[in-house]
Amino acid sequence: MKTTLNLLLASSVCTALASFASAVESPPAKAKVLLIGKQPDHPYGSHMYLHTCRMLAECLRLNALEAVVSEGWPEDRAKLKDVKTIVIYTSPAAELLLDGPHRDEVDQLMKQGVGLVTIHWASSVQMENLARLGDRWMSYLGGTWVSNVGLSTDTSELTQLDPKHAICRGWSNYELHDEYYLNPTVTERAKPLLQVTTKGQDVTVGWATERPDGGRAYGTTLGHFYENFQREPFRRTIVNAILWTAHVEVPDDGARVNVSDEILMLPPEPKQK
Repeated sequence: MKTTLNLLLASSVCTALASFASAVESPPAKAKVLLIGKQPDHPYGSHMYLHTCRMLAECLRLNALEAVVSEGWPEDRAKLKDVKTIVIYTSPAAELLLDGPHRDEVDQLMKQGVGLVTIHWASSVQMENLARLGDRWMSYLGGTWVSNVGLSTDTSELTQLDPKHAICRGWSNYELHDEYYLNPTVTERAKPLLQVTTKGQDVTVGWATERPDGGRAYGTTLGHFYENFQREPFRRTIVNAILWTAHVEVPDDGARVNVSDEILMLPPEPKQK
């Protein structure tokens, strides 16, 4: 009888140890983020799309997220597998997402609750495509800027409109020099988060929305000059937004963004031909 009990006890201990070992060997899957950029289309030091995406990917890895960078919409479907949020820093993303052969694929991802973050020009739609793409585009993002309806390169205090929002954690108002997009459209469902004052008017430059499908989106029209991404509070705002749209808890003091100077540094300026 004692031998049988000992055997049962030993078996139970082995099973518990095996379960513990399995848990240690198999940590929870990381949230996966896809960052989409493209080659520069503006003067050096501005619209540094791919370089910025790679830098943000390093920030995300500091926060235990998986980050994948793609030039344009990924041809390799593996990059889309299990993605929790998509970050786009390109020319107008309405056309990138809705005027390509992957339009239905994008729509399916949004219906599945995948998050969306757009930076600067990517937060827009071309004027000539507004009637055709605008409604669907804004159903994803919660707002848009119509390119190119009003620009102002200026210095303003960047003001938090909702300091308690997760995207505003770990930073406070500061002075920012950027190219501001005037007259953005923000839908009733979206929440304006960031504001500047330029040309005598208050301008929303960042908004967040929670879609009926469960997905979250953040659009910002900031990000023209790469030097702003080299500033810690600016990076933190973007990375906070990525975490929030991926349904990852944003730390009380904000996301980690303390990447090395080497990662923050721009590559050498290409020589003019």
